[in-house]
Amino acid sequence: MFEKIEELERRYQELEALLSDPAVIANQPEFRKLSREHADLSELVTEYRRYRKVLAEIAGNRELLADPDMKEMAEEELRNLEVEKERLEGEIQLLLLPKDPNDKKSVILEIRAGTGGDESALFAGDLLRMYSRFAETNRWRVEIISASESERGGYKEVVASVEGEGVYSRLKYESGTHRVQRVPETEAQGRIHTSACTVAIMPEAEDIDIDINPADLKIDVYRSSGAGGQHVNTTDSAVRITHLPTGVVVACQEERSQIKNRAKAMKVLKSRILDSMQSEQAAKLAADRKQQVGSGDRSERIRTYNFPQGRMTDHRIGLTLYRLDALMEGDIGEVVDALRAHYQMEALKQQSEGM
Repeated sequence: MFEKIEELERRYQELEALLSDPAVIANQPEFRKLSREHADLSELVTEYRRYRKVLAEIAGNRELLADPDMKEMAEEELRNLEVEKERLEGEIQLLLLPKDPNDKKSVILEIRAGTGGDESALFAGDLLRMYSRFAETNRWRVEIISASESERGGYKEVVASVEGEGVYSRLKYESGTHRVQRVPETEAQGRIHTSACTVAIMPEAEDIDIDINPADLKIDVYRSSGAGGQHVNTTDSAVRITHLPTGVVVACQEERSQIKNRAKAMKVLKSRILDSMQSEQAAKLAADRKQQVGSGDRSERIRTYNFPQGRMTDHRIGLTLYRLDALMEGDIGEVVDALRAHYQMEALKQQSEGM
C-alpha cells in the first residue's frame, strides 16, 4: 500500500513542477487537466505526510520511555499518537479507493409519483422541497427543467437540475423508491395510507462524456400547456426531443424561449443516456460480485417516511431517526453522510477481499 502512495506522491511533486511551467500555464486545457489531477492527489499526499510525521513522533517518544523523568509524559503522548496513527490509516485507506468519476458533478434529479394517486403526487412535492432545502444549505443551485403538476397539488413528475461542487457524491444514494405512510388530508376516517415515489439521481453529462449524433434526434416543437398566462398556446416554444437509437424522450416547456427549452431538454437527454450506459457497465461489473456498492436500484424500497410516528427509516443501513419534521425541511445531512460512510466501508471490505 505504501509503495503505491509513495509513487503517487512522486507524481504529485511532478505535477507541482509542471503547474509552474509557463508553457503548461499557456496551454489552458492541459493546465486544467493537470490541476484536476493535482487536486485529486492533494488530500491523500497531505494525509500521508502527516502519517509519516506521526510515525517519527512515535519513534521519538518510545526512545524517551527509557528516561524516568520523561516516561510518564512520553506514555501519554504515545497513547494520543497511536489514536492519530489509527485514524490516519483509516483515512488513507478510504482515499485509496477508486474514485467515482462522477462525484464532483452536478446532477439531474427526477421524482415520479408512484402508487398512491394524489397522495403520491403530494409526497413528490414534499421530496422536491426536501432536496431543494438541502441544496440551499450546501449553496447548490436548483432549477426546474420540467414538471407535470397534479390537480390536487404536488407533481406527477418533476425534473430538476442541482448544480454545485460535489453534488453527485452526496446525493447518489438517494436513487430508489421512497415510501410514505400518513393520513391524507382527503381521508375523512383518519386512516393511514401508504404511497410511494421513485427518485433518480443522474450525474449531469458533459460533452466529453457523451457525443450524440444530431441525425439520431427527432425534435418536435409545440405550444406550451398549463400555467403561463397569455403566453400559453400562442407560440411553439415547448420542445420534445427523441433519441431514436434508445427511444429516450425528453420534453421541456418551462421557459418562454424555444432555444432555452431545447438546451434544457438536451441536458436531461444526455444525462439519461449517460446514466443508462453507466448502469449497464455497473451491472456487468456486479455480475461476478456478491454485492454492488451503491447500485441505487430503483426497484427497491430504500426508505420509509412514517408521519404518525415522526420517523424516517433507511432500510439499506437500518438507520431510524425520530425527527421527521426537520428531515422534511432538508436537514438530511446525517442520513446522506451515514449512507456514504456505509458504502465506503463496503468498498473497503471488497478491496481487502480482493487483495
